[in-house]
Amino acid sequence: MFHRPASRPRLATAAVALGLLCTLSASAWADGPGAATAATPRLPVTAVASAPGSATALAGYAIQSGAEVRDPASAVSRPGYRAGGWYPAGPRSTVLAALLANGRYADPFYSTNLRNIPKSDFTVPWWYRSDFTVSDTSRRTQLDFSGVVSAADVYVNGHRVADADRVKGAYTHHELDITSLVRRGTNTVAFSIRPNDPDKNLTMGWIDWLQPPPDQNMGIVRDVLVRRGGPVALRDAHVLTRLDVPSLRTADLTVRARARNETGSAVTATVSGRVGSVSFSKTVPLAPHQTRAVTFSPSEVPGLRLRSPKVWWPAGMGGQPLYGLDLTASVAGTVSDTAHETFGVRDVKAPLNSDGARQYRVNGRRLLIKGGGWSPDEFLRWDRGYVEDRLRYVLDLGLNTVRLEGHIEPDEFFDLADRYGILTLPGWECCDKWEGQVNGDERGDRWTDADYPVARASMAAEAARLRDHPSVVSFLIGSDFAPDARIEKTYLDALKAADWPTPVVAAASDNSSPVSGRSGMKMTGPYDWVPPGYWYAKREGGATGFNSETGAGPDIPTLDTLRRMMSPAELDTLWKDPDARQYHRSPSPVFGTLKIYDAALAGRYGAPTGLTDYVRKAQLAQYEAVRAQFEAYGRNATDATKPSTGVVHWMLNSGWTSLHWQLMDRYLDQGGAYFGAKKADEALHVQYSYDDRSVVVVNNRHRPVSGLSARVTLFDPDGTQRYDRTASGLTVHGDGAHVRALTVPPSVRGLATTYLARLVLRDAGGREIGRNVYWLSTRPDTLDWANTDWYHTPTTGYADLRGLNSMARVPVSATAATSAAANGISTTTVTLRNTGAGKTPSLLTDAHLVDSTGKPVLPVRWSDNQVSLWPGESTTLTATYRTADLHGSAPRVRVTGWNASETTVPAAGTGASRHGE
Repeated sequence: MFHRPASRPRLATAAVALGLLCTLSASAWADGPGAATAATPRLPVTAVASAPGSATALAGYAIQSGAEVRDPASAVSRPGYRAGGWYPAGPRSTVLAALLANGRYADPFYSTNLRNIPKSDFTVPWWYRSDFTVSDTSRRTQLDFSGVVSAADVYVNGHRVADADRVKGAYTHHELDITSLVRRGTNTVAFSIRPNDPDKNLTMGWIDWLQPPPDQNMGIVRDVLVRRGGPVALRDAHVLTRLDVPSLRTADLTVRARARNETGSAVTATVSGRVGSVSFSKTVPLAPHQTRAVTFSPSEVPGLRLRSPKVWWPAGMGGQPLYGLDLTASVAGTVSDTAHETFGVRDVKAPLNSDGARQYRVNGRRLLIKGGGWSPDEFLRWDRGYVEDRLRYVLDLGLNTVRLEGHIEPDEFFDLADRYGILTLPGWECCDKWEGQVNGDERGDRWTDADYPVARASMAAEAARLRDHPSVVSFLIGSDFAPDARIEKTYLDALKAADWPTPVVAAASDNSSPVSGRSGMKMTGPYDWVPPGYWYAKREGGATGFNSETGAGPDIPTLDTLRRMMSPAELDTLWKDPDARQYHRSPSPVFGTLKIYDAALAGRYGAPTGLTDYVRKAQLAQYEAVRAQFEAYGRNATDATKPSTGVVHWMLNSGWTSLHWQLMDRYLDQGGAYFGAKKADEALHVQYSYDDRSVVVVNNRHRPVSGLSARVTLFDPDGTQRYDRTASGLTVHGDGAHVRALTVPPSVRGLATTYLARLVLRDAGGREIGRNVYWLSTRPDTLDWANTDWYHTPTTGYADLRGLNSMARVPVSATAATSAAANGISTTTVTLRNTGAGKTPSLLTDAHLVDSTGKPVLPVRWSDNQVSLWPGESTTLTATYRTADLHGSAPRVRVTGWNASETTVPAAGTGASRHGE
């Protein structure tokens, strides 16, 4: 997130890492030595596997504030300790996540409940305690973990095995040999977790995305593993791939790992492996406690030169095949350790173009990065299903990338991204300790000599974890600022040692670092409201180059979501008072109100008359703003000069119930911003250009398309037709190319000040394959470019869209029917028809799938939505969702629109029909 120096005071922010809120059932908790009492929770007991190469995650913890624990660490960390009054916590859980799961506080996503949680509870260390059982002590045992926020003293069976000077930083990886301490039966591991401050610790922070959690995410937010093995350990297994580009006919694989002698005696290990049907092996002599690199290359193993490799592609460009590597280390014929890695074969390059912008190419093909900024849950609760739902939304939106500014998610996230073909741009975050040395007037302590080893260890651990994931196409070692020479060397040395395979980017802003050079990215905003035409100017945040984070600011959710997150009094203030501080927007004084947004809403659409009218106008405003952003970048992607190369909408989603920076809300409901992005990012798309009034067809498919026709028709709000032109015989090349079909004249006789433009795209057979409807004005928005600041360009004159308020109410009929598949997925088919007898269209007509109580069924993927229909026209939409999300209710479809009255129809198997009034 970009903040120019001295732009505003930075509020204290919370540290963030990745985690899981897991409320364990009673069956998941076993009695410790001695029965639990009413005041003593049953403690989590993990049965640790004995097989060499096994890695067993601790099942969970009992946690308690250090202020409440009077016993010494040696007692707390021994088996049999009675943890009276402690709280159960999942295997990845912040302190606050566990307390919320235990009902300690009211719903923090509603109203200002979060503000009522006392920060003082989290200014002392918290204990995390877990028991595990071992049946075989002949194996060597290591405690393997990362994700401690922010630091911890670590104990096993009453003995401290590492202190907080060693275990610090959310990303640092630790492997502690606890073989001598482990005994047959029950063992105990305990962490004394230190409080976190992202301005002082190399962890994670929320910047100004949301109201920060009072515990600042202190806790353990990745799995803690108990590893078992023999005398030789295998570590750091990975595969380097070199794909022949552009032919894609061959790929060279180089397998690397480290063999480590865990004993005080010399041993000889046999390291063998397999990739598909290709096997390989070698003998590795090891001196006492020696670690040796082990490499298998195509020169040694010809089978590692793949012929006709299965190539991994981003979604929409090809398939996502993956390979597996299996390695085994044996000593005297006995398995000592094993390793497995999944990887993909693909090539990523990102050179700077002639304008200095970074242009990504995957497997030799250029692509426009179209993405959103990713946010985890505010309390770092990991929910694989919820994450998968959001990633499916990414594909539904037509996006190809998510950017993770800090908040680098656990392994499963990247596994899912690999599977779905979604590119990821992870990197360090701005505005706290990570950029403290170079971030100007922003908050964040400057680094001391003690921070460099933590930074290097963090980079090394994340590089080793991410390098084999084909979805990871870069690492951003800076965000708002680029690192200085010493910090950059710290990162680059770690990346080089880890065989990092993809481009390293100096910063997400237009900055340079001494070695990596120019970033090739820009961070010029905006972050608050700007009109749709803003995006077409090839300056500031407009559609040129690679904009790493940008958007038109606020996103007002649907009424359903607003009523779930705000009190009646807050909802009343929302539409009445633009100057009011909005708790659900941001802790930032810059983004604390909706003043800029509300002024534009009233100036362009007319002052809201109530909450429903406010939300109704907000959906139109958000649809046009987001659509224009992606359309401008899409149109300009293949320009000969100053092309657009990437755009990351700020943001994709929010970690809590928010009023800004999201294409989807916390509950996965979809409004104007969502469907505006979905429309703009269609594979084959017809669009209107706000800058030169051209009608353009953009082809995001690989193959060219011929025989197209594009028609543009202009209407007054009452449906009176004022202009109509068609261009036929159009051919548009693939991979983001566009063709200009025609240009709307600068003035049309008789056209109202507010008017509608309907664009229709047809194929060679005359079938409609695309439609796009705009609401426009003969009076343009006027931008004050001279007073542009870091978060927006002021608007001094607004387009007049108030004529939309005069549109007559029109009847829209709806029929709906549902079919359920054996795989637990239901599909509801909805047909909407404008049955009006006049000329007025139904504008931005929305279909919402709801249950019998009127609650939205979420998540849901619509084939299309928020459609505009002229009298006599109809369209058929499909909604796909999990049958279980109906919770036994019969599905219904609620239809609303700008000028269509709300109506709800049943969506049973036989279908039903009803007309809007």
